[in-house]
Amino acid sequence: MTVQDIRTILRLTHEQGLSVREIGLRLKLSKTTVATYLLRAREAGLNCWPLPSERDNDTTLEAALFQRMGRPARDLHEPDWAKVSTELKRKGVTLVLLWQEYRAAHPDGYGYTWFCEQFRAFENRTSPSFRNRHEAGAVMQTDYAGHTIPVTDPATGAVHQAQIFVAVLGASNYTFAWASLTQTLPDWIEAQVRALKFFRGVPKAIVCDNLKAAVVKPLWFEPAINQTFADMATHYDTTVLPTRPRKPRDKGKVEGAVLIVERWILARLRNMQFFSVAALNITLAELLAEMNDRPMRRIGRSRRELFEDIERPALRDLPPEPFEYAEWKQAKVHADYHVDVLHSFYSVPHRLIGKKVDIRLTHRMVEVFHNHARVAVHTRRGTRGGHSTVKEHMPKAHQRHGGMTPEYLIIRAGRVGYHVAVLVERLMRDRPHPEQGYRSSLGVLSLERRFGKDRLEAACDRALTHNTVSYVSVKSILVTGLDKAAIDPATITPTPRHDNIRGAAYYQ
Repeated sequence: MTVQDIRTILRLTHEQGLSVREIGLRLKLSKTTVATYLLRAREAGLNCWPLPSERDNDTTLEAALFQRMGRPARDLHEPDWAKVSTELKRKGVTLVLLWQEYRAAHPDGYGYTWFCEQFRAFENRTSPSFRNRHEAGAVMQTDYAGHTIPVTDPATGAVHQAQIFVAVLGASNYTFAWASLTQTLPDWIEAQVRALKFFRGVPKAIVCDNLKAAVVKPLWFEPAINQTFADMATHYDTTVLPTRPRKPRDKGKVEGAVLIVERWILARLRNMQFFSVAALNITLAELLAEMNDRPMRRIGRSRRELFEDIERPALRDLPPEPFEYAEWKQAKVHADYHVDVLHSFYSVPHRLIGKKVDIRLTHRMVEVFHNHARVAVHTRRGTRGGHSTVKEHMPKAHQRHGGMTPEYLIIRAGRVGYHVAVLVERLMRDRPHPEQGYRSSLGVLSLERRFGKDRLEAACDRALTHNTVSYVSVKSILVTGLDKAAIDPATITPTPRHDNIRGAAYYQ
């Protein structure tokens, strides 16, 4: 409807005397619409035609008919929309509550409908791509920036591209950045732990990208999280929520934070040269503090101010101890009741021989689990090779499945040959516990099926002559055919004299 249409309704009514129905048919309007405008005209004192001169223009006529409707006068108190947006991020705060507080302070202020409409308009102006209003303390979003920083090794001159990890809190946009040489699991976990320490609290959830080091299976409904990453989340009592593949809007906050870090921090480092990641992180921390203290243009407050005001109180406290990085592996318990962990051997209860166990490996400890119960703990060995054996893990009579004992193995080896028996005895005698030589002894005896008794006896004789007593050495002699060659006396390593070395008659 236009003002001219309203003039036509008044003219047809008062000048030509048409009914409401006839006017509606002529102007193609409903009877209710025509009757409504006539009612407004009567209430405004315009029940005549022609109209009085002081009301005979579009502006005054519209004001007279619609004085009870329309937008409130602009002299009313306008809410501080930036403050409303900030308060709305607090837990339990709603628009209704904020409007009620506004009206309590300004009884003649705007109504609730107009209050909501103007707040939505403010949000669209400040964040056109707005999708989710993050509650304070609800989420920390993390990702790696696409931009890297070169770091030069001063010793070799090699240049490595440092990866930039970025974390941001949803409600305050408080941002953290950290540099590492790789995006592997150890660096990923360290960056997460440092971010939580920087924020001085724990959010309800961590939203991350589908990084291969962190997410085993990137399924939307049931994603499989890396065991170490899951342990970290359990330690901090939070939840890991991987985003959908190729859906950057699922973590829009950190996507925006990465862009700001790249433009505001990394771009300033383009002409600088770094010789260590530590030096790079010191510079990053200085620029990051400056960025977090800088007021945001549309909000008028800094990220740090918003963090301290609304986000920090909503975060849960950090645990007393930081998370200790640990990797998980799976192994099968050998016949000597030890498991192989990075070429070192650790004992478990002998009842688990032949079963699969889970191993949690930290830089200090080795923990062995079976059916989710911890069955063994060892201090991690600093060197490759060797055995770590707990006495309680050994059977009382050194029994094994099938009645295996050191005496049984020596007798079995004596049936093959004298030198085989001596070598088997040496394999078990040279270790802290005889059981640790079971596997090597069984390996030597198994070579009989492939090469025969005579060749195995000759190979063991050669191994003992050169004092290379091991399964690998015996097998190498047989594979290369050295057991068939004559022994050069000049290469013979004399057998050391010892009271425990038995003579040939013992094995007859």
